[in-house]
Amino acid sequence: MLVNYPDAAHWPVDPTRRDLVEEMRARPRGPHSHDLQRLLHRMRWTGVGKRYVLITLEPGRRWMLARLPGRRGVPIETFPNRVFTSLAEAEWAVFAMRWEALTGQELD
Repeated sequence: MLVNYPDAAHWPVDPTRRDLVEEMRARPRGPHSHDLQRLLHRMRWTGVGKRYVLITLEPGRRWMLARLPGRRGVPIETFPNRVFTSLAEAEWAVFAMRWEALTGQELD
């Protein structure tokens, strides 16, 4: 069950919690542990703009990486060279980029 944690947007990310990385890699669609849910919430709601997102090109078939702008009215930055045919691979790519942005550590 998805639970919204109001304080999770300020939850400190511990870069040594590689168990959460492995949990996400093993079960990208869930179910997720309490701590992974908090981490995902933090990743999704950190800062204004410059967040990586996925754009659906073909429902259920193709997704493209994009980045939200820092303010309204500015076009979304797209990455046409980063198109995915697997939603799990696309979500993993976004997770890895968000992890690196929060921790400074690149994931394999």
